[in-house]
Amino acid sequence: MRTAAILPVKRFEIAKRRLRASVPEPLRCELAQAMLIDVLNALSRCAAIEQTIVVTASTEAAEAARARGAQVVGDPAEDGQSVAVGLGIKHARKSGFERVLCLPGDCPALEASDVQTLLQRDDDARRNELREVVIVPDRHGTGTNALLLTPPDVLTPSFGPDSFERHRRLALTAGIDCVISRPRSLLLDIDTGDDLLALLGLPHADSATAAVLAKAPWPS
Repeated sequence: MRTAAILPVKRFEIAKRRLRASVPEPLRCELAQAMLIDVLNALSRCAAIEQTIVVTASTEAAEAARARGAQVVGDPAEDGQSVAVGLGIKHARKSGFERVLCLPGDCPALEASDVQTLLQRDDDARRNELREVVIVPDRHGTGTNALLLTPPDVLTPSFGPDSFERHRRLALTAGIDCVISRPRSLLLDIDTGDDLLALLGLPHADSATAAVLAKAPWPS
């Protein structure tokens, strides 16, 4: 099944504002870029992802995406994550993709094997299904860290606070088969200092994010 990954990416200078209390300002933009690079690298190693689509208004994010083989879709209005993902879905549909995996660019612990397993299980268990939503919650069980949509326009994404339950209800109300999955490396997105501390406990020694965090006064 032809599958595209969709990453909505804010301009680095306005991203991760909730980290201002935890990360020195000069490093915040660098951290946002490093996390995107780690996610792009992980997706590039996943054989089941035919194309990664980055939706952004950021020149720096676009350059990082193209350098790693991703396509770039402009997001001139910057009306939020849901709208950006919608632009990516529209592009994926025009390109003939049968399924999209929508995920953020701030899951730096992402492992290609987790993505591959998520997509393979979906192939095996739902090969004959035409309409399906797979939701990956965040580690708190309230947000949405990934949406796997078959076909790409089966559901209109609605990210933001409490989006996990909102996506689940949207799917059920529409009569769409809804599956909850929790791949370990997709559960942690980075919004707060506590999230960064959780990241420090995971193996990521060779990541771009680790290189940035090494510059900050984090506890060992």
